Amino acid sequence: MPPMIFTIFLTISLITLASAFPHQRRQEKARIISHCTVPNTVALSFPWKSSQSHCRRDIVDTLKAAGATGTFFFNGRNWGCIYDQNSIDNVLYAYNNGMQIASHTWSHSHLNSLTQAQEAIEQITRALPACMRPPYGEYNDVVLEVAASRGQSVVLWDFECVSSDIYISRRSSAYSYPYSSGDSTGAPPATQMANYDALVERRPNTTLSLEHEIIESSAHQVVPYAVHKLKSAGYRLVTVAECLGMPPYQRVSDAKAQQSVSCTKYLFTTTPSFTDFF
Repeated sequence: MPPMIFTIFLTISLITLASAFPHQRRQEKARIISHCTVPNTVALSFPWKSSQSHCRRDIVDTLKAAGATGTFFFNGRNWGCIYDQNSIDNVLYAYNNGMQIASHTWSHSHLNSLTQAQEAIEQITRALPACMRPPYGEYNDVVLEVAASRGQSVVLWDFECVSSDIYISRRSSAYSYPYSSGDSTGAPPATQMANYDALVERRPNTTLSLEHEIIESSAHQVVPYAVHKLKSAGYRLVTVAECLGMPPYQRVSDAKAQQSVSCTKYLFTTTPSFTDFF
């Protein structure tokens, strides 16, 4: 076959092959945040389950009294329902006192299942969260793609108030991020406070912390101690959004009549799809 004819034949063959196997558009993935970027800031972040109101309100009060702010990641249905009036009041209490509100998924499930916590938060506050935190720090490409489709960044952490002898590393082909558990597994307040002492002694430029404070002693002893210790060291205690220089919400809508919703909306009688749970 003459060279020119061969070249034409090869070109036609490649075009035909490309048509048979069209290029798959790469899915956009959410931004993963594990560190603050604004110098000299500390972002204290707290998960807030629907039933845990007394400790969390006290934390809001402690932060506000110190001229500080924090970020609260809300579940939709985890030991309670976010649409119950008490839970609605708690969300609004944090939001109206200047705290950032973000999504911690609906039921704190491992993230093969995500939910409409984002929708619930917007329904209650009129603010659509720009951030979500995956329970256990777990994520994979599918989680990142769904988060991106919802306009959310995925927030992790670089410090957790944890007992020095408790450290769990979870690794798989789809996920690799160290997860440790401190106050959530019973580390005493004295241990948690000592960890803040060590943090201040190291004097990192920024810190993005994961707090739990699911028991009264942690909320009433550890948080006030940490706030005082960090402010005395010259840090600014801000929200996750502030420590990144980004907006906390995708949008804040005008006041509108609240829809009639309840957690029974999400009690499925059939197996839901993945995106039903975000």
